[in-house]
Amino acid sequence: MTIRAVFFDIGETLVDETRLWGAWAEALEVPRLTLFGLLGATIAREEHHRRVFDHFGADRVARAGERMRSVEPVRAEDLYPDVLSCVSALRSRGIVVGAAGNQPSVVEAALLAAAVPLDVVGSSERWGVEKPSPEFFDRLVAEAGCPAAEVLYVGDRLDNDVLPALRSGLRAVLVRRGPWGVLHARRAEAARADGVIDSLTALPELVDRLR
Repeated sequence: MTIRAVFFDIGETLVDETRLWGAWAEALEVPRLTLFGLLGATIAREEHHRRVFDHFGADRVARAGERMRSVEPVRAEDLYPDVLSCVSALRSRGIVVGAAGNQPSVVEAALLAAAVPLDVVGSSERWGVEKPSPEFFDRLVAEAGCPAAEVLYVGDRLDNDVLPALRSGLRAVLVRRGPWGVLHARRAEAARADGVIDSLTALPELVDRLR
């Protein structure tokens, strides 16, 4: 089945999340180790976002989010260095390329400022549907303008990226990068992905094999 659209998870797949969560720690006015310790305690259970809300309270997190958007702590140069070459290679093949996820809109600003433009930049914050709900992946398909089986989702987590995308009828690739990707690549469910890669530089060739 031809791949006509590729969407990247907006977090660790494209942006160094160590940098991003450090910005969150600063916005919440807590030591970075406090926040990283909180996230690390829940990393295998996919509850790091929820734990932050539960621990600090929704109002405090909301104020921190507003503070992050006002100072724009994530910049286009904070993208991983293999992102732009990958996007350029995919677009040269006539593939629709986008990014979407649950990360705050400040990351979207960095993507929109990137040297190689994306066709679609979205988020649960903007669309009102949170990944990994089926409605989130339905929205990706609508944005792509092609059947679900022709849309590839690229992420670093099984439970929040690969498996829900597959359940929604999309194709999916796992990137073994950062703590989530490394952890999840060791799980048996990783075999269900359309591919497991270490760097986005490997993605265009993999997409060609899936076409």
